[in-house]
Amino acid sequence: MAPQKKPDPSTRIAENKRAAFNYFIEERYEAGMVLEGWEVKALREGKVQLTDGYVVIRDGELFLIGCQINPLRTASTHVNADAVRTKKLLLHKDEIRRLVGKVEQKGYTLVPLNLHWKNGRVKCEIGLAKGKAEHDKRDTIKEREGKREVERAMKATRNKSPR
Repeated sequence: MAPQKKPDPSTRIAENKRAAFNYFIEERYEAGMVLEGWEVKALREGKVQLTDGYVVIRDGELFLIGCQINPLRTASTHVNADAVRTKKLLLHKDEIRRLVGKVEQKGYTLVPLNLHWKNGRVKCEIGLAKGKAEHDKRDTIKEREGKREVERAMKATRNKSPR
């Protein structure tokens, strides 16, 4: 299936900004997630952290590991809430086979990019990514700082211009 377009920012739950810094994102996929009730409630409150998360493939299935969903204080007492529980991701079998081939052969890795709502369900956007070398990360920092300099200069010229 073709890579997915970016979801509407208003439906975004959490984003993994470190993924764009540490990896070159080649392809994007949207996967469903198997969640428990308390996790969905915590996601509605934004109690999630994706930065340490990664995706592994076991027995032809995708699992999200290291994604931390902190339970709400009002969570039920009879539910054992595990904040770093491994979550199963749902994709079509042919997409999973394609990802398995890329990850095993070409040195790619799978990283979670963001969590968002779609039609009342939580979706995880995962990226097929290649790790950046240290010099690539430095280039990213230089580029970001260059953009900031340009923005500052533009803002300064706008403020000085006569009205």
